Amino acid sequence: MENTRQFRIAAFIATAYILAAFAWWSMLLLRKNNEAMQARSSLLRLELQQKGMFLDDAQFQLTPQYSTEKTHFDKQSRMVLGEGSVLFIGLLIGVWAIHRSFRKEIELSTRQRNFLLSVSHELKSPIASIQLVVQTLQKRQLDAEKQNKLLHSASVESERLNVLVNNLLLSSRLDDAFEPQDEEVNITRLLEDLVEKCRMKFPKATFKFHKNDVPILRGDRQALVSIFTNLLENAVKYSGEKPNIELRQQFDNQRFMFEIADNGDGIPQNERRRVFEKFYRVGSEMTRKTKGTGLGLFIVAQLVKLHKGSIQIADNTPRGTIFRIILPN
Repeated sequence: MENTRQFRIAAFIATAYILAAFAWWSMLLLRKNNEAMQARSSLLRLELQQKGMFLDDAQFQLTPQYSTEKTHFDKQSRMVLGEGSVLFIGLLIGVWAIHRSFRKEIELSTRQRNFLLSVSHELKSPIASIQLVVQTLQKRQLDAEKQNKLLHSASVESERLNVLVNNLLLSSRLDDAFEPQDEEVNITRLLEDLVEKCRMKFPKATFKFHKNDVPILRGDRQALVSIFTNLLENAVKYSGEKPNIELRQQFDNQRFMFEIADNGDGIPQNERRRVFEKFYRVGSEMTRKTKGTGLGLFIVAQLVKLHKGSIQIADNTPRGTIFRIILPN
């Protein structure tokens, strides 16, 4: 990071020098043009005096010869100012574009580093838990109740690994060759199943599903499962110790609308557009308490887009966030 900072400072200094030098040379060119005009005017005045024409300044400036020289001078001045301004603005735009690209590269590098940190942690924790369960079962004779408890713990951790791997594979496919399947989906029943799974997975959370009558939805079943699973689990993760999650569905004007509302701290306005970017997470991986890889909302946004829908973020009342998905019929 220190090398990057030093490079940026050096780049800014070099850019400032180039811009200052360009401005100085432009001013110098204008001054030389002005001096050339004065020299030509003096020479022209001497030529007129040799012809017996003794004119004061006002009369001299009204002569056709001076008007021709003045027109030529004004044309050159406008050319210097016009082309110089265009080149100066172009240089500024180029510097801004390079700086913006450089900043994006740094942000992407930071996100990828944070992603590797989070994935390493996400992989290490369940692997260590499963390893501990296996070693415990190998070395100790436990009663059926304790064995079932340990096996349940191993099953939860293996499912966590499975979800992580699936998200990684799906995110890479979304960048390249993912084609959603068109099939009829009973979306109400699908959401009921997902909510029930979340109740079992997060016993401390409260889930409410407001079921309005909606028709059969045509879309990719697995993609829809991924969309709502990511949003429901995100809602739980960012809602503190007592998550209260509400899921609403309705159908109007040939459109499906789904809302997932939580009671967390909410998402700052300036972060709402960026949370759908790949690997992006608010804050630092070293200080963030919630688990994640920065892929969930990216996957959600891409899958919604592939279904020709849209996703929005709004404030919940009195606190929290609402993710609103709109899909065409």
